[in-house]
Amino acid sequence: MRWCSWSKRGLRNRGRVAHAFGRSERTVRRYQERYAQGGMAALRRAEGWRRGRRRIRGKRLRQITRLCDNGHQTQIITSRLDLRDIEIAWRMFERWRQENFFKYMREEFLLDALVDYRIEAEDPTRTIPNPERRVLDKQIRSACSELSAIERAYGAAVANNIEQKRRTMRGFKIAHGKLGKKLRAARARLTKLIAQRRAVAARVEIRDLSEGAVVKLATERKHLTDIIKMVAYQTESDLLALLRPHYARAEQEGRTLLHEIFAAAGDIRVSDTELHITLAPLSSPHRTHAAQALCEVLDQTATVFPGSRLRIRFTVHPPPRIGLAFPGSPPELRAPSAHTSAS
Repeated sequence: MRWCSWSKRGLRNRGRVAHAFGRSERTVRRYQERYAQGGMAALRRAEGWRRGRRRIRGKRLRQITRLCDNGHQTQIITSRLDLRDIEIAWRMFERWRQENFFKYMREEFLLDALVDYRIEAEDPTRTIPNPERRVLDKQIRSACSELSAIERAYGAAVANNIEQKRRTMRGFKIAHGKLGKKLRAARARLTKLIAQRRAVAARVEIRDLSEGAVVKLATERKHLTDIIKMVAYQTESDLLALLRPHYARAEQEGRTLLHEIFAAAGDIRVSDTELHITLAPLSSPHRTHAAQALCEVLDQTATVFPGSRLRIRFTVHPPPRIGLAFPGSPPELRAPSAHTSAS
């Protein structure tokens, strides 16, 4: 915390520091003591519920906080009291990794794309969320918003009430009869919608929603293409791991660089024992050098082209050498100077 170091070094008075950060002097003093005892690690929030915070009735929850070296904290709320904090944090971060994986697959590999239009029979007993209940949920949310707006207006009228004119609540209700009528009507509408939703099943079988044959899109080809896309993603991740030591911005631009390499033009030359693949230079010299380093690493694997005995060799054309002479011709192609001709 900045106020701890400021007060410790005498740059600011404790009272002024507390006022600047909107804290009390007691809070600043308490943080100073914790900082003096254990440094930044002692300033993190304690696990579990903070003292004075209202607990949720009927549930026991715990809070796990991860403190990074830069002071950033990540809180996790869980009801699993039987697991260690490190295991809960590992499970949560693994869940986030899965969500990021599917987000990337949808954007880059079109995981949700339609493969074909073939159909197959669907299980008529399979249950799905009830569409009628979904409509009621939307109406209830709208009714709650409308009720909240009326209640805010009613509360503002109460706060602005002049007691000299209306000293009793009865007089206030008479003066704001239209607003009170709207409030009672909104509450009655919300109560009615909630009662209707209780009478509607949360899930229904598919056959109850359609009188004809129940069909769905074929899944066999979809599963096969999804497996291929996942294998391609894993291959891309392995190439990224090989590229990381040779590219400084691999974490930010590594996959973008791999996509550029995949789409780059190149030459193929076949000999008796080898298959030479030479890629064209990339958009910038440092990317070309990184691609060349990746090709050298792949050459060390001695990969054989499937269905043959040809060893695959990878390389990249060196970027064009630009000399200092205008308009940028390579040094070896420039015209000889007069001094050189004379000599």
